[in-house]
Amino acid sequence: MVLGGGGADGTGCELGGRDAAMDAALQALYGGAGDKEGRRQGQGQGRERTAGLGGSAPAVARWLGDIRTYFPSSVVQVMQRDAIDRLGLSALLLEPEMLEAVEADVHLVGTLLSLNKAMPETTKETARAVVRKVVEELEKRLSTRTRATLTGALDRSARVSRPRHHDIDWNRTIAANLKNYLPEYRTVVPERLIGYGRASQSVKKEVILCIDQSGSMAASVVYASVFGAVLGSMRSLNTRLVVFDTNVVDLTEQLDDPVDVLFGTQLGGGTDINRALAYCQSQISRPAETVVVLISDLYEGGIRDEMLKRVAAMKASGVQFVTLLALSDEGAPAYDREHAAALAALDAPAFACTPDLFPEVMAAAIEKRPLPIPDTAAA
Repeated sequence: MVLGGGGADGTGCELGGRDAAMDAALQALYGGAGDKEGRRQGQGQGRERTAGLGGSAPAVARWLGDIRTYFPSSVVQVMQRDAIDRLGLSALLLEPEMLEAVEADVHLVGTLLSLNKAMPETTKETARAVVRKVVEELEKRLSTRTRATLTGALDRSARVSRPRHHDIDWNRTIAANLKNYLPEYRTVVPERLIGYGRASQSVKKEVILCIDQSGSMAASVVYASVFGAVLGSMRSLNTRLVVFDTNVVDLTEQLDDPVDVLFGTQLGGGTDINRALAYCQSQISRPAETVVVLISDLYEGGIRDEMLKRVAAMKASGVQFVTLLALSDEGAPAYDREHAAALAALDAPAFACTPDLFPEVMAAAIEKRPLPIPDTAAA
């Protein structure tokens, strides 16, 4: 707040009512109480303001209620993240009363997953309810468009040589018959028709999602788990979901419930991309019909050269290989630029992807056409 909470702030104007309550909520988080250096400076100037969230769950729960009263949901989520980061409130999220008071979002889910192993039994059910609420909201937002986009891509990728008239792919048909052009009639004789196939109930494509579960990838893990469940529900896709740090865990059996997938992850730890790709490579039986999606910031702790050799080998066998530095709305991520450049040299460019763009990326990979890489993507 520009004016501050009292005359001692130098403006001569005191806030009252709702404005004073909003200022107190902001001061508790961003004022000197959350900053030891700020407190020392305030004491030196003789005007330390009393604020802060204290160390108890009831105090934090009251503050959470206040900010939900005074600020819109988008602002509440930012303030919650700042409170966890600035004031070290992660431990309080292990208490059911706290979890019932927070505004649930992707970032909170990431924090809960990182605390999963330390979470007492009395809190786990509440935590699962919070995570499920976020997951269901994401599925509702993302599933319809994802299924529609990928169903269309699967239809177009299943080309047939004797299509019905309304299934003819005229662009490809003309390109394939240009040698039959008759200049006197200014037309092309289509000796060979190419058409769109219609996706049947049989499996058309294999998809392997390989997800880095290091701490910096929390939001990406959440979104990837939701998309994994959506892809896993499509009969024309055989979807496998693999998470890794220095170990590799196959969570495919839990794909029908993304909440189970998320609680099967363990955020934090090291990173061994080479080991994860070795496992994924061992699961490929139809290379030409397989899409491998590596979601990682590429900070490799394993054998770099072996990792790159595996990517090159998979691509040479016909696998469509996609590298996403992040799958989130968080903007440009930190990533290993040297590894990203090495992958780009293998014609496997690495780039950050938003959840809204992900269906288009997968559709392009399924159809074996150039990926819709954002202009701000890594080189």
